[in-house]
Amino acid sequence: MMKYTTAVSSVLYGMLFFLISTSLISAQDKWGKGFAFEQNKRLGRGVNIIGYDPLWKDASKARMKDKHFKLIKEAGFNNVRLVMSPFMFSMNDSTYTINPSFFSTLDYAIKESLKNKLMVIVDFHEHGAMGKDPLGNKAKFLSMWKQIANHCKEYSNEVLFEICNEPNMKPEIWNQIHKEAYQILRKSNPNRTLLIGTINGNQIKHLKDLSLPEKDRNIIVAIHYYSPIQFTHQGAPWSKNNKDLSGIEWTQTKSDEEAVNLDFNIAQEWSKLYNRPLTLGEFGAYEKGDMSSRLRWTNYIARQAEIRKWSWSYWQFDSDFIVYDMDKDEWKTDILNALIPSKKK
Repeated sequence: MMKYTTAVSSVLYGMLFFLISTSLISAQDKWGKGFAFEQNKRLGRGVNIIGYDPLWKDASKARMKDKHFKLIKEAGFNNVRLVMSPFMFSMNDSTYTINPSFFSTLDYAIKESLKNKLMVIVDFHEHGAMGKDPLGNKAKFLSMWKQIANHCKEYSNEVLFEICNEPNMKPEIWNQIHKEAYQILRKSNPNRTLLIGTINGNQIKHLKDLSLPEKDRNIIVAIHYYSPIQFTHQGAPWSKNNKDLSGIEWTQTKSDEEAVNLDFNIAQEWSKLYNRPLTLGEFGAYEKGDMSSRLRWTNYIARQAEIRKWSWSYWQFDSDFIVYDMDKDEWKTDILNALIPSKKK
């Protein structure tokens, strides 16, 4: 009888081990190398929102309203890159506690996006402070990410975390900082899709400097594109080298297209080599440029990203580089149609 019982126990144990192993393999496959590509495909076309909206400080002065999330979805966008600047909400204690008002705004924007079936990239947009003193601000950066990650951990996988916008620092410093942030995020959000970008404006040429956790394939790599900068940033008052420029056109000559494709092909080759999906988190041409040139450039960049199966998020809905005129309460139809030609508004 003892031998029989032992034999039955062994069989049951074996079956249980098989079921557990199968479950683990299934989970690993779900969050494995294919999932980030699936997420990236679902991100599709998007737009940056609320970075400079008074909404963050006073909801009564908000420019972004409920209806705008609906309009974004109806226009054909699939994602919003939610631009947040948490440092201004520090309560100045030793642990950098974030003021609760920040989370009220964050939750509002996430919930309105999800309600309208828009995926959300939660973008930590403190590149200015982090670029000036990355090590000095690291403790604040990590503490705030811990708070935000814990707060958002129950949201669905339609919400993604972007560790830092345009980390303007030495590659070895950025690789260390995003590694530490990654470890914090994975404790509370083990299955969350993360975005990790390249240094110095998320430039393509710095993909080679990016070090990622090899075994974690639930990561999308973020790049930005504003080349040629003399065209896209002509007249932009914050751009030291380009603020006084004007009259520069982008006529889509063969050499213009080749310059874009040279850059994009470098990124695509990197993506294939390391089996990592890419998202074009920002691109746009400032308002001071010739409109015909802006439309040609915007359309070409968006289409070339799509050809390579990258998701993208245009910079931006409101403020500058706009695709929506808040004052007139209407789309900038020419920019919208350059981004999404199938949607005629």
